[in-house]
Formats: sequence, C-alpha cells, structure tokens
Amino acid sequence: MYRAHVLICGGTGCTSSGSVAIQETLAKQLKEKDLEDEVKIVQTGCFGLCALGPVMIVYPEGTFYSRVTPEDVEEIVEEHLLKGRIVERLVYSDTDEENATETSLNDTTFYKKQKRVALRNCGVINPEVIDEYIGEGGYQALGKVLTEMTPDEVIKTILDSGLRGRGGGGFPTGLKWKLAAGNQADQKYVCCNADEGDPGAFMDRSVLEGDPHVVLEAMAIAGYAIGASQGYIYVRAEYPIAVHRLKIAIKQAREYGLLGKNIFDTGFDFDIDIRLGAGAFVCGEETALMTSIEGNRGEPRPRPPYPAVKGLFGKPTILNNVETYANIPQIILNGADWFASMGTEKSKGTKVFALGGKINNTGLVEVPMGTTLREVVEEIGGGIPNGKKFKAAQTGGPSGGCIPAEHLDIPIDYDNLISIGSMMGSGGLIVMDEDNCMVDIAKFFLEFTVDESCGKCTPCRVGTRRLLEILEKITSGKGTLEDIDRLEELAAYIKANSLCGLGQTAPNPVLSTLRYFRDEYEAHVVDKKCPAGVCKDLLQYTIIEDKCKGCSACSRKCPVGAISGEIKSPFVIDQTKCIKCGACIETCKFGAIEKK
Repeated sequence: MYRAHVLICGGTGCTSSGSVAIQETLAKQLKEKDLEDEVKIVQTGCFGLCALGPVMIVYPEGTFYSRVTPEDVEEIVEEHLLKGRIVERLVYSDTDEENATETSLNDTTFYKKQKRVALRNCGVINPEVIDEYIGEGGYQALGKVLTEMTPDEVIKTILDSGLRGRGGGGFPTGLKWKLAAGNQADQKYVCCNADEGDPGAFMDRSVLEGDPHVVLEAMAIAGYAIGASQGYIYVRAEYPIAVHRLKIAIKQAREYGLLGKNIFDTGFDFDIDIRLGAGAFVCGEETALMTSIEGNRGEPRPRPPYPAVKGLFGKPTILNNVETYANIPQIILNGADWFASMGTEKSKGTKVFALGGKINNTGLVEVPMGTTLREVVEEIGGGIPNGKKFKAAQTGGPSGGCIPAEHLDIPIDYDNLISIGSMMGSGGLIVMDEDNCMVDIAKFFLEFTVDESCGKCTPCRVGTRRLLEILEKITSGKGTLEDIDRLEELAAYIKANSLCGLGQTAPNPVLSTLRYFRDEYEAHVVDKKCPAGVCKDLLQYTIIEDKCKGCSACSRKCPVGAISGEIKSPFVIDQTKCIKCGACIETCKFGAIEKK
C-alpha cells in the first residue's frame, strides 16, 4: 500500500518537453531517500493542459504541478513527499479560488466546464497496465454485451444514444453498424481510423496514448454487434508512443482472454491487428484507408457501394475513428439516455477539441455539444495572448472553414458549424488573432491539400492547384478582382465534382474566408496591401524620421545592404533592395521602423 501516488504525463506533448527525464530523476530520488515502497510513480496519458507541460499531480492531495523540470524534482521530494509541504511556486493556479493548493483540479477554469467521456481515463491511469483500466470499469461493457445483450440490442442502444461519428462526417454510428449487420457474409471487419492528419489535431493520438484499451474494448463490442471476427487499427507511423502502447494493450488483452478465441466463454471470437499508415492525408478517407490496409496505394474508391456492403477485402466493414469508439463502453454501461442527455437535439454527447494557435491554454478539451465557441476560447482556453483581439477560429482543418468573431456565441454542433460555412471535422480548433492574414490562412490550407491530393481525380488534382496559383497571385500583389470571382467559381466546381471528401471539402477554407473576410482579399487586390502585415510581397518597411536616432544598428543588421545613412542622422531604406526579411524592425530599439 502506497501513501502517495505521483502521476506524470507521458503523452507526446509532455514527453517532448522532458517528462521522461523528470520520471527518471524522480525514481532516482525516491530510491536515494528509501521512498520506493511508499511513493508510486504512475506514467499516464495526456491531462489536457499541454501549454503547462511537463505536468505532475501528487495524490492524495491532488496537487497539480506544472512546467516541472528535472531540477525541481528534488525539492518536490524533499518538501512535499517527505515533509508534506506543497511547493507552491510550481502549483497550477489558474483558478477562481484564493487558495490554489487546496482547490480541486475540476474547479479550475480550464476543467470546470469540461465533461470527460472519451477522455475519462486520460491522465488518470497508466495506459500500459491493463489492470488499471479494469480497475476503472474497463471491459465491463464488453462483458455485459456478450452475456446480457443480443447484437440487435447493442445496435439499438448505440442508435438511441444519438452518437454520431467523431471523425468529421457526423454519420450516425448506430446506423452504420445496423447497415453492416444486415449484410450477410462469411467474414466482416471492424476498422479504426487513427490516421488523424489535420494540421493541429491530436485528439485521437491522445486517447490512444492515454487509454488504448477503450478502443480495443469498443471494437470488440462493434465486432459482436455486426458479426465480425477481425479488427484493424490504421494508425499513422508518426505516432510512435501511441503505436507502442497499442501493441502493449493488444498483447495484454490477448493474455487476459479479452481478445482472441471464445471471449468470456461465450463462443465469440475477435482479434485486432495494427496497420501503420505512411502519412498520406487522403488515407483518412474510409475507402482510401481500406485500400491501404489491403496493401495497395491509398486512393479512394467510388461510393456506392459503401463499406457496410463492400469494404475491406470486398467484405462488409464498419469504420469509426478513435474518439467515436472511446464513447462506446460508457454508452453501454450507462445507457443510451445518459449519453443522449448531453449535447443538443441533433448532436448528442461531448466533443474533444485540440486547442491550438493564438490561445493561452493550448491543449486538449472535451465539452458537451452545444458549448459556445466563446466559452471554449475565452474561458477554457484562457483567451488570446498579449491582449490581442480574436479574429477567427479554424475548425475541421483543411476541410473546414474559418469562424469569425461575429459567430463567437454560436453553440458548437454539427449542423450549426455547417450553416456558417465550416464543419466539425475531427476536432482541431486553431485560434487566430488580428495578426493573421485570412488570405494567407486560406493559402496555407490549400498548400497542404495540394500536397496531400492522391491525384486520382482531375477536379482535386488540377483544381486545387489552380486555386492555390490564384491565391499566390493575390498574395504577391498581382491579383485582380476577376481573380476573386474565379476563386469562387472554381471552388464550386471542385466541391461538386471531386471523387472523395478531401477534394469536395478542399475549397472550404477559401470559401469561408471569402464569405467573412472578403475585404482582406479586396485590400490585397485593389490597395496592394496586406492589412495584417503578413504577405511579404505587399509589405514595405520604412524608417520614421522623427524616431530614428541614427545609431546604424538596422543598417549593420540588414543582410542585403538596403539601409544607408550617417551616424546621428535618420537612415533610409532603399525599397528596390529591401527583401522584407524584418531583421531591421527586430533590431531597432527605438520603434523607428514601421511595417505597412
């Protein structure tokens, strides 16, 4: 029996900022002070507050230490674990309460509006120990399904819960299962899409790193519901920690008889294998993913037939993403009504978002559907850094759109986001402030889409490249008003004629920025200026004569010799030589150089 447990985040974010070294230092300190039998170290998944990593929580007090370094460990051991005195300088104190050291983590501004369902075990258990998952109720849902429910009852429960696919399309999960169950075949498959490819998205990765068994359990439940005996998890190879923990989880589940033959002595057989993706964004599309699992180049197939009829290896197949599966065991254990009581009329439950961009609390959040964008950005996210103004939020990655400040109070759900020209997507939420150029943002996502197009259909292969060329023309100051009209016309054609979801949604960032920030496009075209000061070809650096002290610092820093003048007299920038690198404005200590 341990008197204290020290939880250290072992997710990718904290690992990259040194949590492994902290864990090793802590183990060494505990050994030196003969505390190994009194204090247990638990490596967990992501706590969510990635901006404050590395993160450590000490129980039974529940003290939340943030931005811990290996050098801090000795003090934590000496003061907290030996003397019972909390190291207050390291305590996360973003709370409404005066005494942060005595406040429950759930009462902090970051957590109190969250509702953790898919993330319920992340940051709580050691994902590499199956007994800890079982201790939190793991595999009870599978046991209940196999011993108390028929496949039809399982499907009805998922249908009644209102769970919709969390991978982006929002298709009713229960209906997908029902369609696959209704098709007879000698073999059926259950697939998990863990090929999360949106820039700024890391929801699925965090679930796999922090709670891999929940996905295995859910896939086994899905296999029982549709009559499948084999599952595949398609995970990107760029997620080494997730892959490592999945392999451990599958091995442990097989050893415990929770995967394989005759599970729970019910005669039900189900096993799972891993397939690694090579980083192709198009393989997030269901038919391309299945084509890749089959060992072929990952390209989408025309639909119909849909995978529920003819999917992997030509057999009936269901495909859901990691977050969708993470909800399944809790729905089975708590009932459809419990899940349906959260969220909105047409979007039930919770949604996990990866908060990134210009926001204080970057990290992972899970909120009930219907939570407003303002609550996510200003309250949970802690607002915009450096007193800047919120400008837009990009949801849905390259397939989504930009939501402007005028829609900050919109409740987040599938239908509301579509109505304003965006989409839920898998859950990436990138916040932008007044320093972001919306034309440049559209260009960024188009560059990504052009690189990731598989090239199978002409509208996507050629059309997206033409869109990008027009955007490049506009951001370089050579665009015309006719180019803006061409953007809209071409975008509509690509949406209507592309083969798969990648091409059909590729124009969304362009269309949404045109819809809400058309004035920025016109400024680039008519005034030949970038209002946000981002597009290099439209910038001009000038020296303000009254502020220049003639110190020559800017001249000495300029890499192309574009700045000249005499000491103690105002200097001048030769615009024909200036390469707009910004070195001068960074060097000037007197604010004498302006960018416009």
